[in-house]
Amino acid sequence: MANNALTTAPKQQTGIATYLGGDAVRKNIAGVIGKENVTRFVSSVVSAVQANPQLAKCTNASILSAALQGEALRLAPSPQLGMFYMTPYKTKKKVGDRLVDVEEAQFSIGYKGMIQLAIRSGQYKTIVVSEVKEGEISYDPITEEIETHPIMDPAVRESANTIGYYAYFRLLGGFEKRIYQSRETIEAHAKRYSKSYRYDLANNKKSSPWTTNFDAMAKKTLLRMLLKWGPSSVEMQQAYTNDMAVIDDDGQARYVDNDQNLEATVQEEIAINANTVDFDETEVIEAEVVEAKPAPVKEQAKEPAKKPAAESVREPAKKPTAKAKKDLKPEPQPEPQEQPVNQQEEPEPSVIDIPEDDLGEEPDWGV
Repeated sequence: MANNALTTAPKQQTGIATYLGGDAVRKNIAGVIGKENVTRFVSSVVSAVQANPQLAKCTNASILSAALQGEALRLAPSPQLGMFYMTPYKTKKKVGDRLVDVEEAQFSIGYKGMIQLAIRSGQYKTIVVSEVKEGEISYDPITEEIETHPIMDPAVRESANTIGYYAYFRLLGGFEKRIYQSRETIEAHAKRYSKSYRYDLANNKKSSPWTTNFDAMAKKTLLRMLLKWGPSSVEMQQAYTNDMAVIDDDGQARYVDNDQNLEATVQEEIAINANTVDFDETEVIEAEVVEAKPAPVKEQAKEPAKKPAAESVREPAKKPTAKAKKDLKPEPQPEPQEQPVNQQEEPEPSVIDIPEDDLGEEPDWGV
């Protein structure tokens, strides 16, 4: 067969239970999560795989990597709990000199897992995410003001048409944030970023979680938008980085269901969350400069008007005592009354000595 030819990967010869039960694999697992947790971890992973026949077709290594990512976040892999999922995806992988079709399991955190991680941070008092039924909300897209009018009858609300999704949090410190997105906006996001969802829509399939559980994926998407406004723990950042990715043997995240680059993702988030109010930056800066100008204190300090008054205070010199005169050498002085006679002070030319009694304070220059 020619190089780089596309072939189908051979089926796995070993089931997940046998694979995880091997001594080498168990030793590796123990090195990551501790020997005392190996049995519990293996049992939970085997149960999750048995509950999803499609997941059993994935490579054992990808299943183990996705499960270990959830374990690192202290989230259970049980599909019933909805904390995180090991989602099967078909992709192409190079094996030697060939490209082969493989099915790999990717780590996918659920919206309940995101709430769990946020609560653990100890910063959130309330976190809410919900579907919005027709007639339940009034939303101003300019001021982002939201008024809710919930349908109180559970049966009536369940049968009502879902028109969008609402998320809200309040921190212990009092800060709160709420977001609303229409169903159309969320679906456009799914079509743009999920190859499997586009494939399902084009081929009438049900392979993507967006197809099988649209509401849960919509809540998760809205929570990711919302929680960017709140404090983020290390666990939350790790979950966001590895979400919807296949974790390779070297620990690198490979996004098999997302063919958009990081720049496109950032631009979309800016378009959704950016401030839409225009302002003149130049005017704001000029206003700040005007307010910051100091009072003209220096000009007043340079005025010499009151300086003569201070010099008049310096003029009187203390008359030498009789004892001081006795200790001095008889040197001729042109003007004895203007020269210091105290040996403890060294006179300087053209400088009037200040009496010791006047050295305590600075003269008042009128500032």
